[in-house]
Amino acid sequence: MGKVIAVSNQKGGVGKTTTSVNLSAALAEIGKKVLLIDFDPQASTTTSLGINRSMLYSTIYDVLMDFKDIKESVIHLSELGIDVIPATIELAHIEVRLDHEDREYILRQKISEIEAEYDYIFLDCPPSLGLLTTSALYASNSVLIPVQCQFLAIDGLTQLLNTIRIVQKKLKINNKRLDIEGVLLTMLDKRTKAGWEIVHEIKDYFKDGVFDTIITSNVAAQVAPTYGLPVLTFAPKSPAAKLYKSLAKEIVKNNDR
Repeated sequence: MGKVIAVSNQKGGVGKTTTSVNLSAALAEIGKKVLLIDFDPQASTTTSLGINRSMLYSTIYDVLMDFKDIKESVIHLSELGIDVIPATIELAHIEVRLDHEDREYILRQKISEIEAEYDYIFLDCPPSLGLLTTSALYASNSVLIPVQCQFLAIDGLTQLLNTIRIVQKKLKINNKRLDIEGVLLTMLDKRTKAGWEIVHEIKDYFKDGVFDTIITSNVAAQVAPTYGLPVLTFAPKSPAAKLYKSLAKEIVKNNDR
């Protein structure tokens, strides 16, 4: 049975999509079967992987609306070794168009149809705490929280943690757990004292819940999406590629334990 991980932080620009794409690629590289679901109406994951949104047969929106089957909505990126369910801006309308009484649980039900086929399923969540993020949390086993190593990084995290606690309590009724996979420190500029102060602050707060791997600022990781590639393919010897490989190994080790 695959593990479903929501990559979430309601603050934008913290590296959710970069993490989702490159971590998926790194896990695939070490032989894991990975599905990446773009669950953000901005569709940055879809674009970052070079998928032409105008040519899509089906998206996660179609799956939620019951227009298409989830299995036929998977795009196999054989050259990268990962599977993807794409998104478009149409996903932004889901809150209005999905009027099902238990709509927060629909994604969970859809994923249950395919989760046995994967080792890891990642949900790249939008920078908000609305229906999409809540649905992703209900569907997930854990939450990976990217946090930018910059001023005000912790600002807003309280809201996300409160939302996670609410979901945890509701899921307990159904004997399902939602854990925090870990906090991932991103965009660290190693030259600045302020960046390291944030690192220490986050580690003091989350203790062992912080990944040992810290993603530093790197040009290759910023440029790779413009070529529709993960940084591991675009610049396999870059520091960023090595860091995401390290993160993948850390996640596998933590879950094996």
